[in-house]
Amino acid sequence: MKRTTLITLKTLTWIACLSVAGRLVWGMVTNDLGPDPSAAIAFATGKATIWLLAISLAITPLRRLSPRLNWLIKFRRLFGLFAFFYATLHMLTYVALYSGFSVAAMESDIAKRRFITMGVAAYLLLVPLALTSTTWAIRKLGGKNWNRLHKLVYAAAICGVIHYWWQVKTGVITPLTITLVLAVLLLARPVTAWLQRRKARAAVTA
Repeated sequence: MKRTTLITLKTLTWIACLSVAGRLVWGMVTNDLGPDPSAAIAFATGKATIWLLAISLAITPLRRLSPRLNWLIKFRRLFGLFAFFYATLHMLTYVALYSGFSVAAMESDIAKRRFITMGVAAYLLLVPLALTSTTWAIRKLGGKNWNRLHKLVYAAAICGVIHYWWQVKTGVITPLTITLVLAVLLLARPVTAWLQRRKARAAVTA
């Protein structure tokens, strides 16, 4: 891929990823976040987190299906860091707007409300991934150890979906779409890995 094309795509990716934050800032400035601004911010940041995680998880299966899509690897870290960015905003919304920075209130919520417990677990799983997203961290940990550590993203995504389901009211199926998407992506990884190994063995035999 040409460098100019890559720069253009990365610029568009930044704009698209930041658009959620931009809309929230505009809504706060214009007082247009609806009757419950805290809920609007929490929902938007949570939704952005889980979908950005899904996009980052889709990159490896797509690359395995077609070598022409290898350039997508240059975007995986970007999507992952934006997912952590929105996860942090989501967490700060809870800490600041819902708990009022009260440690006692947060401890009580984590103990009593299972969806908050699961949300905190999902966030904590993302923290080491964000901290080791640099090239220096990859060299320091070594490729194999880095890959093992970053498999936590699967657990984080699953915890995020469970957090979503446990938060909505009984009978609400809003989380179903992202649940199906993540299920397909998680199943696609071993399937595409098997197809890749099979193709490699066939090439050696030929």
